[in-house]
Amino acid sequence: LAALLGNGLIITTIICDHHLHTPMYFFLLNLSLLDLGYISTTIPKTLANSLWNTRAISYGGCAAQIFFVLFLFGAEYSILTVMAYDRYIAICKPLDYGTLLGSRACVHMAAAAWGAGFLHALLNTANTFSLPLCQGNAVVQFFCEIPQILKLSCSHSYFREVGLLVVGVFVALGCFVFIVVSYVQIFRAVLRIPSEQGQHRAFSTCLPHLVAVSLFVSTSMIAYLKPPSTSSPSLDLVMAVLYSVVPPAVNPLIYSLRNQQLKDAVWKLMTVLFKHH
Repeated sequence: LAALLGNGLIITTIICDHHLHTPMYFFLLNLSLLDLGYISTTIPKTLANSLWNTRAISYGGCAAQIFFVLFLFGAEYSILTVMAYDRYIAICKPLDYGTLLGSRACVHMAAAAWGAGFLHALLNTANTFSLPLCQGNAVVQFFCEIPQILKLSCSHSYFREVGLLVVGVFVALGCFVFIVVSYVQIFRAVLRIPSEQGQHRAFSTCLPHLVAVSLFVSTSMIAYLKPPSTSSPSLDLVMAVLYSVVPPAVNPLIYSLRNQQLKDAVWKLMTVLFKHH
């Protein structure tokens, strides 16, 4: 509910307030849409199963769930990378901001982020479900994810999966290095600002994004890079909740707490809505 309300409110506010029609808020709108999709892919099915006291999901439903989780996960990471570029241009090259981040460039970057997520999901889902499954049909998780499906496979042809995994890791590392390098440049530029007030204003536009990236990367790394020896069904469950539920629920809070312009816009929207009622 927190994720739905928070992200829904941010999306509505950005669409309705023309003061927020800037590259930074356009990318935040994309992030909120991805967060909404991400949490809606796993939680409703889990809640429905809980209400109807069942733990079943169809084969097609499981494949669809994996596809959308990977698609939205990949696209979100790409959007966070694009947002780092946006902050870098805004602080390090402010005079070129309007030229480098025009409306067409922003749409192209957002489309590339969604496209990258789609391609990543398509390749991994097709590869995973081309493997024969013969180790039962019980997925020890509250939603379908690739490591759990691979445990059910009796095929030893993991080379394609390893190949895709290596490519995915390299791309993810590339994005991470890009974000780190962008922030090194940003911090150097901010520290050169003579006034303390100017430094504070520049930092305050970067801090929410930095926290969102840290949360996204840390929860994903804890979930996927933990040693297999520490793996247990209950720990896997906690880790899955950590990376699939926490970021979409917390991101709206991160962005609205430190952003006065967004807070004012949300407050104005709420006031208008209450007046109409």
